[in-house]
Amino acid sequence: MVSASAFNIEVINRWLEVLVGHVWGLPLVFLLVGTGIFLTLALKGIQFRGFFHGISVVRGRYDNPKDPGEISHFQALCTALSATVGLGNIAGVAVAIHFGGPGAVFWMVVTGLVGMATKYSEVSISLMYRKIDPNGVVHGGAMHYIEGGLGKKWKPLAVFFAVACVSASFGAANMFQANQVAAILNNNFSVPHLFTGVLLAFLTGIVIIGGIKRIGKVTSRLVPVMGLIYFGGALLVVGMNLPLVPQVLWQIVSDAFTGTAAGGGLTGIAVREVLIQGVRRACFSNEAGLGTAPIAHAAATTSEPIREGTVALLEPFIDTVVICTLTALVILLSGVWTSGANGVELTAHAFDVVLPGFGSYFVPLAVFLFAYSTLISWSYYGQQAVEYLVGEKGVMTYKIAFCFAAVLGAIWAIEPVLNFSDMMLGLMVIPNLIAVLLLLPKLRKETDRYFAKLKANEFEVYKK
Repeated sequence: MVSASAFNIEVINRWLEVLVGHVWGLPLVFLLVGTGIFLTLALKGIQFRGFFHGISVVRGRYDNPKDPGEISHFQALCTALSATVGLGNIAGVAVAIHFGGPGAVFWMVVTGLVGMATKYSEVSISLMYRKIDPNGVVHGGAMHYIEGGLGKKWKPLAVFFAVACVSASFGAANMFQANQVAAILNNNFSVPHLFTGVLLAFLTGIVIIGGIKRIGKVTSRLVPVMGLIYFGGALLVVGMNLPLVPQVLWQIVSDAFTGTAAGGGLTGIAVREVLIQGVRRACFSNEAGLGTAPIAHAAATTSEPIREGTVALLEPFIDTVVICTLTALVILLSGVWTSGANGVELTAHAFDVVLPGFGSYFVPLAVFLFAYSTLISWSYYGQQAVEYLVGEKGVMTYKIAFCFAAVLGAIWAIEPVLNFSDMMLGLMVIPNLIAVLLLLPKLRKETDRYFAKLKANEFEVYKK
């Protein structure tokens, strides 16, 4: 006999699933991609003309120790990347291919390329309106540039964004990550779910208690290591199947417009699914347009907002164009994408087909590291949103609750929480992009000023 409470939870979950489907439907897909295309045109292809300058900034070429901020450009990039380079790159790509076929990868890459302009815009604007308190602590993000850039009458929109950010930080960015790590460690190594949850909570706690400076130090070490290991493993698989790569790349491009699904269907509905899956998974992967990365980048040590924007535009390229594409190639080259497996299982299986044992041992480790990095970065996003809503008094309570949520995520069946969180994650896009588009005239003016000075060699160089 089904209890009334279980029935109510099931009903609530069904309603949430419907709402998530509406939130992450075609309108939001077109809003995200359309905004990226519009910003690309309005800012004269900023992702291309600012790409190599962004690399120079990350290398520390323009690092002035006297500039305001708390972390370096490189640490800000790693902190933001640690929140995006995660399960979206391992499980998300597999999900996109499973439901949308190889063509979904094409739309992921396209979304990543136009998302570079979106990420540049939101981060540059965040630096333009960040606040630095008397103690040198930085407060930034979409909630601050909505209120600071658009005026007090827009504060309800800023509050809505902050509430959605806190909600998303507990679900998709925390409990889901812990749940997936616990599942794969239990399946592969029989590690108890509770042990994984407690370990993640402990490791997260010892980092986030120290604030953004400690988070920046940890992610600046963790992200390059885990990224290079994963990149190396995927590159090895691609190298071993190099003669097949041109054929797979052609399949990705051609299927983007035919809609070949895992089951072999070729219909208009399949084409729609290919588009939605590709764009949606790219957005989950690189978070361009969600308004999260501006929170991390706001803490960067710089007096030039545009400079940090050029650093941020590198993220969708690294995350989606490079890492997600490599993951997709591994899955498609292995030939197991039609096996019925999905998510992390599919990616692990694909690695194992080419390199026996590699997927069984390496992928669980990668999932653990990626999920852990996501937890510590998103804790900072949620913390900044809480501080905006209720002040510093609520921060420690949030940090404790955030760590405890990792334990719950590891042992619970958490579909309603995740559906609500996914809905909030999608709704963050709307207030964020409204602010970005309304503040575009100021951004264009600041962009033109900065690149004119850069062209005239007016910026001091601190590192050759």
